[in-house]
Amino acid sequence: MPPPRGPQTGHDDTRVIVPEGTAPPAAVPPAIFAAAADAYLSGQRLDMVSLARRARVGRATLYRRAGNRDQLLDAVIWWRARRLLARQAEATAGLAGAERIAAMIGRVLRAVERDRPLHALIGSDPETALRILTGAGSQVQRGISGALEHLIDLERARGAFRTDLDTPTLAYAIVRIGEGFLYADVIADRPPDVGRAIRVIVALLRGLDAAHRPA
Repeated sequence: MPPPRGPQTGHDDTRVIVPEGTAPPAAVPPAIFAAAADAYLSGQRLDMVSLARRARVGRATLYRRAGNRDQLLDAVIWWRARRLLARQAEATAGLAGAERIAAMIGRVLRAVERDRPLHALIGSDPETALRILTGAGSQVQRGISGALEHLIDLERARGAFRTDLDTPTLAYAIVRIGEGFLYADVIADRPPDVGRAIRVIVALLRGLDAAHRPA
């Protein structure tokens, strides 16, 4: 049963929403992960030959311990996403129900909109970026959808949000709406419009929420 709202709600909710925590992935050796994260954050292309040299390991060792380039990028981006989700879970802990869900989604979308390393990757390698950001097999896609499901279920369990629509379907719809507007320039050759995505998601949540409808 989820904890009641109170002074520790933000920390408690973070553990529910992001159960993986915010530490770098244990499966990737720290030196390799740190070198990959540094390259990504500086806006450089993640080149596995250069990375092996920086981490002082052979290429075969690098692939064996960290996976291929897509897998390593996926791990780095998901690590940063987990930290973002944890911050926003704490920042919105004083809100409830559809208002809290919408606020957290909006804050995450706005942060992603301003994320320079991510947009550098999208600009230089859009196919890889979309595979990681929107592909069904990526940690990023599964993780963000999962975090949103945890958030929705948390608010439902507290009685602050009620809807007949099942949580996985709602979370999937919200994630796809966000992606459709956030990466519109790559997906549909249209200008990104995070503000419109947020308005659509707010309207969806309010329309589905039975917790505050007149009896």
